[in-house]
Amino acid sequence: MGKFAFMVHPLNVADVSRKFPIAKRLPDRLVEKMIQYMPPVKTSYISGIKSAYAETEGWFVGCPLTTRQMLTLPEDFVLKRIIQTGKLAEKLGAQILGLGAMTSVVGDAGITVAKHLNIAVTTGNSYTVATAIEGTKKAAELMDIDFPNANVVVIGATGSIGSVCARLLAKEVRYLTLVARNKHKLERVASRILQEEGLAVKITQDISRALRDADVIVTVTSAVDTIIEPEHLKPGAVVCDVARPRDVSKKVAEMRDDVLVIEGGVVEVPGEVQFNFNFGYPPKIALACMAETMMLAMEGRYENFTLGRDLTVEQVQEISRLAKKHGFKLAGFRSFERPLTLAEIEKIKYNARRKAGMKLHA
Repeated sequence: MGKFAFMVHPLNVADVSRKFPIAKRLPDRLVEKMIQYMPPVKTSYISGIKSAYAETEGWFVGCPLTTRQMLTLPEDFVLKRIIQTGKLAEKLGAQILGLGAMTSVVGDAGITVAKHLNIAVTTGNSYTVATAIEGTKKAAELMDIDFPNANVVVIGATGSIGSVCARLLAKEVRYLTLVARNKHKLERVASRILQEEGLAVKITQDISRALRDADVIVTVTSAVDTIIEPEHLKPGAVVCDVARPRDVSKKVAEMRDDVLVIEGGVVEVPGEVQFNFNFGYPPKIALACMAETMMLAMEGRYENFTLGRDLTVEQVQEISRLAKKHGFKLAGFRSFERPLTLAEIEKIKYNARRKAGMKLHA
């Protein structure tokens, strides 16, 4: 049976406090200073992942740095800590390691980490892309959006996930806008799409301007703070938030009952999986990046599958094929860390039409 490990880390100090309650009484910066030099930890043992073709088991391994530390501490230090955690995975017997959350973003997106380990490494981003696009299209359909003719926006379009999302979406839509901070990188992605698909896309560094008329939004930045606020979105918009930490402000949930925000990359795992670790999802539900590591272990493909910032369309298609083979599938919709029912989506659609009508007659 193939064995895997998946690397996790606290997104913020609140995550540390759930593990060590005493941290609630201490200043955030002091807590971060204390965990900075803690050794990597075996977080839990994972069992019960099984399809008609194979089964696997593995571990969550924890790198004790918060998202803020991953982004602000010296890169060499952070990479060293990630590699130390990878060595723990090796010691446990894993044959492939998945990099979760910011551990897949730091430095060169896993390439340096893979060079220092004796096991295969993947960021899991290929399956994250596949599920984000599948979920976005399904959500748009439920909101009665004509997807091929919708105004579609990708935020973070120059990143490893964002750029391949944009290239795949360009195959299916007529109106596509790419948003990122770096104009030259945006121009490169737009030029590639023009060459591959013959589609002239818009580019901008202005998020609020891009979102003004957006029907469908895929957002996948590595920003520490939220970047999409209630006033940015038009009634009836669909937002797929793939980022961790999330890009969409919680104020959107509080103030906008007329827009549909879904979490990207949430899947159901085949078998009677026991994660033995609460990472915020119901039983059998995992993130797509975790699932990619699992299915590669089930296939015995101990290879560096998704690394670096240049994901390929072929990788996304291949991992989609493996997912179907082993029974990994898109989980029901979730929004702001809770399940979303079809009745709630119908209510959002009703509210959107009502508000759009009010504007029309104002």
